[in-house]
Amino acid sequence: MNVLITLLTVLFLANPVAPNTDSEIKTTQENNTITEVVIESNDKMRFNLKEIKVKAGTTVKLTLKHVGKLPKQAMGHNFVLLKQGVELRDFAMEATKFKANDYIPENTNDTIAYTDLIGGGESTTIEFEAPEKGTYTFLCSFPGHFGLMKGTFVVE
Repeated sequence: MNVLITLLTVLFLANPVAPNTDSEIKTTQENNTITEVVIESNDKMRFNLKEIKVKAGTTVKLTLKHVGKLPKQAMGHNFVLLKQGVELRDFAMEATKFKANDYIPENTNDTIAYTDLIGGGESTTIEFEAPEKGTYTFLCSFPGHFGLMKGTFVVE
């Protein structure tokens, strides 16, 4: 395990990647408004989006794509949207205890929505109602990832 961590650290330091600031967010009109969001994760523990903006009252259809190659056991990623006031670090530390539940604490009231944990080449999609106006935090809850894999979810 230490060899894997050392290897990943060397790869990251040798090839830092700036996040893509181009948002892949589009709104479509059907029976109600659906905002489609595509967020990518990679083997360097990065999301390509640091901020996601949606309108209150819309349905959010969020797709998480893992564009890396490593399996989820080594470099799994998920998208977790926290309720306002939830401390990111506290949630992430608690999540490490729930490997069997894809690193989502059981019986938690701290989340608005979350995806399955996925590995390289996989994707997953969820739908949820945008919460009330405000600023929220999202993260990857795989152990150790929250330091780099986090962002702001803004509801206007």
